[in-house]
Amino acid sequence: MKAVRVARHGGPEVLRLEEVPDPAPGLDEVLVRIRAAGVNPVETYLREGTHYRAEHLPYTPGSDGAGEVEAVGKGVRSAAPGDRAYLSGALSGTYAEMALCREDQVHPLPARCSFAQGAAVNVPYATAWRALHHRARIREGEVLLVHGATGGVGTAAVQIGRAARLTVIGTGGSDRGLALVREQGAQFVLDHRTPGYLDAIPGLTGGRGPDVILENLADRNLAEDMRVAAKFGRIVVVGSRGSLEVEPRAAMGKDLSILGMSLFNLSREEVASIHAEIGKGLEAGILRPVVGREFPLAAAPDAHRAVMAPGAYGKIVLVP
Repeated sequence: MKAVRVARHGGPEVLRLEEVPDPAPGLDEVLVRIRAAGVNPVETYLREGTHYRAEHLPYTPGSDGAGEVEAVGKGVRSAAPGDRAYLSGALSGTYAEMALCREDQVHPLPARCSFAQGAAVNVPYATAWRALHHRARIREGEVLLVHGATGGVGTAAVQIGRAARLTVIGTGGSDRGLALVREQGAQFVLDHRTPGYLDAIPGLTGGRGPDVILENLADRNLAEDMRVAAKFGRIVVVGSRGSLEVEPRAAMGKDLSILGMSLFNLSREEVASIHAEIGKGLEAGILRPVVGREFPLAAAPDAHRAVMAPGAYGKIVLVP
């Protein structure tokens, strides 16, 4: 089969499409024929070797994907050949024509979802779900600000926030992206290209500010988040591309909580519980993954450049 391989750390050019042996499922393992693989920013950091979690070289990138079950190993009870499935991780990486998975990494993909949408579920929706429900512990009636609401995590957060009956404010940086945020249900949309755009927030929240802020670019926004957040607000950092200097008193004066999170810290039981809830939302049509661009597997370097470029719009996927 064909698979994208990384033999050394570096730029997008180190992603090479190669011929590798077909994997075979062992005990409690499932082999999935990948019809679409999701691309996430974290995979660019792993490729560069700058992430705190290192992959052993050489490796096939990717933890998100969707397709059909090709074969199952002994002991597998929840999946059968021909089943449509989306993945919450893989033993062998998803930038490939087939991926080997543990049984608990394979989840039913509702008929209403395309394979590309299935590839847009795992990291974006699990990140948004954990950030909002587990870390921020959102409550009905609160105000949620989603920075970068046009990307995979952002659109997921807007949908999850609306399902939880929050007032959602989403930001974006293009006319197309701002329209997308409105389509996903945000009651208010702010253009982060406009200087001082966060100054509009007091007028949208009765002077209170957001109770919860989902922060996709903390190195740029965290200081301003602390300024506009409501008293006792919670800021969940799900993304950052550098360092910054902040005034700690801004957090002290409002009793703010600044919370980090990473999916790599989840137990298997926590992952299972999150995807059980996400599965219900997909089945009901409440959660609707947005696919922005599709690239062929051989264009993985271009997909990595695109996922880090300004103007995010939905999820980027690779199609074998």
